[in-house]
Amino acid sequence: MSEQSVATAQVRFDETADVIVVGAGPGGSATAAYLAAHGLEVLLLEKTAFPREKVCGDGLTPRAVRELVTLGIPTPEDDGWIKNWGLRIIGGGMRLQLDWPDNSAFPPYGLVRTRQDFDDILAKHAQSRGVKLHQLTNVVGPVLDERTGHIIGVRAKVMGSDNRPTGEQVAYGAPVVVAADGNSSRLSLSMERPKRDDRPMGVAVRTYFTSPRHDDDYLESWLELWSTNDEGEKILLPGYGWIFGVGDGTSNVGLGILNTSDAFGKVDYKDVMRRWVATMPEEWTYSEETQVGPIRGAALPMGFNRQPHYDRGLLLVGDAGGMVNPFNGEGIAYAMESGRLAAEVIAQALARSTPEARERVLQSYPRVMKDALGGYYTLGRHFAQLIGHPEVMRLATKYGLPRKTLMKFLLKVMANLGEPHGGRADDRIIAALTKIAPAA
Repeated sequence: MSEQSVATAQVRFDETADVIVVGAGPGGSATAAYLAAHGLEVLLLEKTAFPREKVCGDGLTPRAVRELVTLGIPTPEDDGWIKNWGLRIIGGGMRLQLDWPDNSAFPPYGLVRTRQDFDDILAKHAQSRGVKLHQLTNVVGPVLDERTGHIIGVRAKVMGSDNRPTGEQVAYGAPVVVAADGNSSRLSLSMERPKRDDRPMGVAVRTYFTSPRHDDDYLESWLELWSTNDEGEKILLPGYGWIFGVGDGTSNVGLGILNTSDAFGKVDYKDVMRRWVATMPEEWTYSEETQVGPIRGAALPMGFNRQPHYDRGLLLVGDAGGMVNPFNGEGIAYAMESGRLAAEVIAQALARSTPEARERVLQSYPRVMKDALGGYYTLGRHFAQLIGHPEVMRLATKYGLPRKTLMKFLLKVMANLGEPHGGRADDRIIAALTKIAPAA
């Protein structure tokens, strides 16, 4: 039993529910809202208070927009949702503008919304569905059934408005618990689920600048990010920089780098970003004088880097389960998607009449996630390894960007926007590749 675990006999629960969801990011709030829509009583525990900032590009692809539509979140432009119509790619002396694919599965547009607003909107939506949200509730460990080792609740510290512990501790009980507590996922670690070292990881850094480019109709991706090695030689890094107009007078400017390069961990990414930004046109006004807030960083857990996604009463969604797309570093769409799928499994499980039947259904969740994303993420892991070689990255940029048809295909692949029901020849290729790739 973990040091942070508590046996049943030692705990009196302050509150109980059908399900506890730990973490009110996009994955946690989506899970909670779907569970409540299934008629279940849900406690949603968040260690901070809304609104709160998260390191993110703030850009939502059509795959994320689909999840918002499915969840029932309105996204009117007059309420601060900024539409974008595709991706502008810059690299190798080329500037290529590609529209998002238009098919039956995904809308032909993306959105931009700051995480400070976005997460608050999703949490409030969950509350409107009947979810009970406890903010400033920092979960520190599970409560385990001493006979079976299954999680049956959590312990938490109550935090003050200054995000410091007040000294008060609480305990909440439920027969099923969902970990949606992000990359570090303290709850997963306390249930003996460490990260897998054979999966790619990324790091992202970003800040905001006031700029006339704040209302760009396209997301922008720069494919050439350079650093230097110990010998002073220039190295092309595996990743990309982004410029996303937020629509409020600022641009979100940042970069994401994979750990598949030998340079990973040896590079000052904030310095790489500063030098990259310094090369931009003066009229864009990206400078120290217009920078809004510091450059902040975060880890990107990719390709199912924490498994199993279900064991002993605990399901993992979003970053807690390593569900960031290895192709492009997108996490929000997959956090919400995994929350939707987890909620369906949990609702079916809790409708069963015996503990054995409930457990059989819950144990299907890892297979549900692998069926949904496993083959695609296997392709993404191989892609991440491939572009970790600077020469491969250079050749891909030099010879790939001039071929618009190829780049349109790659956009579908990397953003996971293929038509799943037949579609064009390129859609069928994507579906076939995803199907034959082993879902590990």
